[in-house]
Amino acid sequence: MRTLIRASLVAAGIAVLFVLCAQRQLLGKPGEERAADRKAITAVLNAQQAAWNRGDIDAFLVGYWHSSELTFSGSSGVSRGWDGVLARYKKTYPDRAAMGELDFSNLEFRFLGPDAALVLGRWHLKRENEVGGVFSLVWQRFPDGWKIIHDHTSAVVPAK
Repeated sequence: MRTLIRASLVAAGIAVLFVLCAQRQLLGKPGEERAADRKAITAVLNAQQAAWNRGDIDAFLVGYWHSSELTFSGSSGVSRGWDGVLARYKKTYPDRAAMGELDFSNLEFRFLGPDAALVLGRWHLKRENEVGGVFSLVWQRFPDGWKIIHDHTSAVVPAK
């Protein structure tokens, strides 16, 4: 009787493993999905960097959620709504000299669920008075792709 029970348990365990392996093959591997999400978010950041370096703030903002609920936190406080964030960028960076050349680096991705991510990184503006710092971006996947729903950007003074 014990042998029959053991054999049944082993057979059930093998069946469960077979089903899990087959399901994983059908659904794909989680790492592959996250790699695709990283690639999609990085593409948005690359497009933003290119738009910035062309002096096109309107194109830069395509990476942000076009909503009154968008938020941006920085040294001058919180800007709310897509129009408020656009106005903040245009006031802070009125011309190409102020904009400089933007570079993003040291990106870290933390996925908060299937449609949400936190991306940490560094930014640098090459210009007459160079400046740089860190950012944390909260992203959400929408039907038209990944968009920034909250941006917290801080300048960091280099250590002497």
